[in-house]
Amino acid sequence: MKRDRLRVAVLGGGRSSEHEVSLASAASVLDGLKAAGHEPFAVQIGRDGVWRRDGEPISLELGSGFPGADVVFPVLHGPYGEDGTVQGLLECLGVPYVGAGVLTSALCMDKVLFKSVMAHAGMPQVDHRAVKLQRFQEDRTAVLACLAPLGLPVFVKPARLGSSVGIVRVREAGELPAALEIAFAHDPMALVEAAASGIEVECSVIGNGAPVASEPGEIMLAAGEDAWYDYDAKYTPGKMRLIVPARIPARVRDRVRDLALRTFLLTGCSGLARVDFFVEGERVLVNELNTIPGFTETSVFGALFGASGISYARLLDSLLDLALERHGAQRAHRH
Repeated sequence: MKRDRLRVAVLGGGRSSEHEVSLASAASVLDGLKAAGHEPFAVQIGRDGVWRRDGEPISLELGSGFPGADVVFPVLHGPYGEDGTVQGLLECLGVPYVGAGVLTSALCMDKVLFKSVMAHAGMPQVDHRAVKLQRFQEDRTAVLACLAPLGLPVFVKPARLGSSVGIVRVREAGELPAALEIAFAHDPMALVEAAASGIEVECSVIGNGAPVASEPGEIMLAAGEDAWYDYDAKYTPGKMRLIVPARIPARVRDRVRDLALRTFLLTGCSGLARVDFFVEGERVLVNELNTIPGFTETSVFGALFGASGISYARLLDSLLDLALERHGAQRAHRH
């Protein structure tokens, strides 16, 4: 049962290229949890993989929980944090933690597997192809021929990375091999997607078995219609504006919220997620699901719920409740 004040270990940093983004998100979560009346403390995971509290390495004993914490709040982005690895460790510690479990975290981090699951369920998506590094090295001509039906422009992405790191927009066929090489520098699997002609719309979700979707928001880029939502646009002040509600018909907003909830449940999510879409007129296409989205008070995840009437502190408090609920339900089963 939840106590009035919870001791919360907030994990930030990590080994991925999104280390600094994670630290900013974790700092906001710490402030928000204090405002909600809890007792959070920071655990920083260095680029070297060492976990530290107040600058000193910490020791974890499997099966003994997390030292000094009732709940763990991972605010980690990318590999070694959002991909199920840290979630597996927390499961072995036997401590409640915020967010998706091991399988869902791994699935949603892998863009190729995620799209495969969505396709199997009949969810609408942009046309795409997966490319393996080994296949590309063995027969470039065959790979490029397979990608030709996608048309141009296309987006080339590493399969398991976030925050638009390693993504290249390809406008001409001759640029494709170099773009694939950039993706392969990060991951042996690349995803190539046809460009969507519509607007980018995002929707936040919280819950476990009965999730709730926020009001959808529209991403508007300062650079205009020819720009795309890259790393610079996401994290440079003034490069992006979130418009809530999204400037689409009410019935289309309802469709976005419905698909966000369906995607959340299909992937087995728990706690929270942000689901990203392309909207082309009446057509809504699922792009991806982020199990640990950006978490500053002005990040899209929190801003969408703020526009839906849920304060940042209340949102964080609800996520702790959901973590405890999920942990309790899991412990009711034998293994």
